[in-house]
Amino acid sequence: MRKNVYKIVVSCDLSFDIFVSTPFIFMLRPQSGVHQWVCWDRYELDPVVDMVEFTDDYGNLCQRLLAPEGKFSLSVGAELIVPGSVDREPGAPFVEIQNLPNEVLKYLLPSRYCDSEYFTHMAGEITGGQSLGYEQAAAIESWIRDSVRYEFCGNDDPVSASEVNTRKSGVCRDLAHLGIALCRALCIPARMVVGYLHGLVPMDLHAWYEVYVGDRWYTFDPSQKKPSGGYVVLGYGRDAADVAVYNQFGPAVYPIEKRVSVTAKSETEPYERM
Repeated sequence: MRKNVYKIVVSCDLSFDIFVSTPFIFMLRPQSGVHQWVCWDRYELDPVVDMVEFTDDYGNLCQRLLAPEGKFSLSVGAELIVPGSVDREPGAPFVEIQNLPNEVLKYLLPSRYCDSEYFTHMAGEITGGQSLGYEQAAAIESWIRDSVRYEFCGNDDPVSASEVNTRKSGVCRDLAHLGIALCRALCIPARMVVGYLHGLVPMDLHAWYEVYVGDRWYTFDPSQKKPSGGYVVLGYGRDAADVAVYNQFGPAVYPIEKRVSVTAKSETEPYERM
């Protein structure tokens, strides 16, 4: 069976002005999985320092280092093969809790920014009349897209799903938090995803979420009018606290320069593979 795919090149360049030696944990290396294959990647530091890579509790590749005082830059890139479309599966059924894999159970619980315990009634209203499972998740995605204004730029500080619902606006991360909280309120596992998206305007790193129905994960992204292919995953987690592309410890420092690029080898049609 033939499947449309994109061959995509991604890159992210970050520069910092460090006032005192600062520990960092980055999450900027994609890894091969069910829906993406890494053809090659690069990871460059200036100045070069010792770095250790480890896998966190969610299976993400994390890079740990101590940045020296002065200007510190990081440049990463990769070429990947990713699906040319987002899988849709109307009718995928709700999976009863007792039948969920153990590793999925953590994505049912409230978390720091996904306070799902406050959304039971609202989630029921939004999904009323829908079949249990995929249709409920699709109804939530549509409701957020129609009811919450997507902002391209906003506050860098994550906010809870409750606050996003009150504001009725937010960046991609905030919309994902609301979608996750609404799904979890219906006992549907949902997890945060951070990475790249081909064709995103304006270009930046991106956040969306996945929902577990029909014994697998499906992509949902209310920030996009018609989600298509070109998603590249860097990390999964319960919410934004688990998938920050970098965590820095000590006196706060922020990038003085940031560049993100996503290009497809074929801009007109997805590649095809067997």
